[in-house]
Amino acid sequence: MRKFAHSKIKSTLYIRKFMDDIHGRIEAFVRLGKFMSQFSQPTPEKTDDIAANDEFFERFDQAIEAAFHANSWFTRENVAHALKSWSSVLTEKELKSWMSSYLLEDSEPKKVALIMAGNIPLVGFHDLLCVLITGNTALIKPSSNDEKLLPVLLEYLQEVYPPFRKRIIIQKENLKDFDAVIATGSDNTARYFEYYFGSKPNIIRKNRNSVAVLDGSESAEQLEALGEDIFRYYGLGCRSVSKLFVPEGYDFDPLFQAVYKFRYLIEEDKYANNYDYNKAVYLMSLFSLTENGFLMLKEDESYASPIASVFYETYTDKNSLKEKIRQDADKIQCVVSNDFIEGEVAFGQTQQPGLKDYADGVDVVRFLLSV
Repeated sequence: MRKFAHSKIKSTLYIRKFMDDIHGRIEAFVRLGKFMSQFSQPTPEKTDDIAANDEFFERFDQAIEAAFHANSWFTRENVAHALKSWSSVLTEKELKSWMSSYLLEDSEPKKVALIMAGNIPLVGFHDLLCVLITGNTALIKPSSNDEKLLPVLLEYLQEVYPPFRKRIIIQKENLKDFDAVIATGSDNTARYFEYYFGSKPNIIRKNRNSVAVLDGSESAEQLEALGEDIFRYYGLGCRSVSKLFVPEGYDFDPLFQAVYKFRYLIEEDKYANNYDYNKAVYLMSLFSLTENGFLMLKEDESYASPIASVFYETYTDKNSLKEKIRQDADKIQCVVSNDFIEGEVAFGQTQQPGLKDYADGVDVVRFLLSV
């Protein structure tokens, strides 16, 4: 009990020092990163000397459990991966390096509406970070598929940095009285967003998927890492690889062998149900499949493949393939390859974005500064 009281006093004294400036906002997110790091494994480990830990550790652990019960795709393993990824970049060094590219002093605070997706845990966190760290107010409409984790993290931020209490607003009803909007959804919802928010400065995101370009020279380690790009978050993220480009006559056996470690997914009912359903649809449609019992490969020109399947296309000329990828840039989030194209992502790294890795390549901070 004495330890708890001492922690509260120490935290309160620290809070009183805060000024509402970029340095204070950076420090707040550094503290959040340290808090998140405790949950970077499926079994959390409580750490000493983390601000407001006694008030929030158990609450957030319970929120992770609640998130899984509300959305069974949000397993503890996948939530832990998301938190580990964010905690690794919410450091003083990373945040200061990121912000050093921008002039924030002359920017007037704006109220920015954030309409968030819910396909993977905390998918809207980067937009939120951009809005808050630049001194703006976030008017947040969370997705019903991801509404358990973020509120606790927002309360934590408000606790360790009181100026955020006036800068964070969660609003589940219709949004109004805002200066700009950042909305993420499908191609269908994007048309709705453009109709209702087109008169405001906006970033409206549509469907995107990620691809991998293979040439047959990849090592077993690279192909195993590609499995992480394919299977992490069950392939539900825009940074998940859902399409392969392979040379004619490509042998898929090394790929199947390399990703065998992910076979455990077929033991999970939700994944197995999708596998069985999609396989039945393909077979009834007389499509040709290559499969290994937990992953189906189907030759298809589309980019968005269903769960438990990956589409592929063959190529004969690398320059023609580069041109195709450039022409389809508005459909592609990441290109995984080995010394093939500018801006490529290394194998196994699609779900490890940095602070400068903006969705759709649109610099959110510069957008906010231009509003």
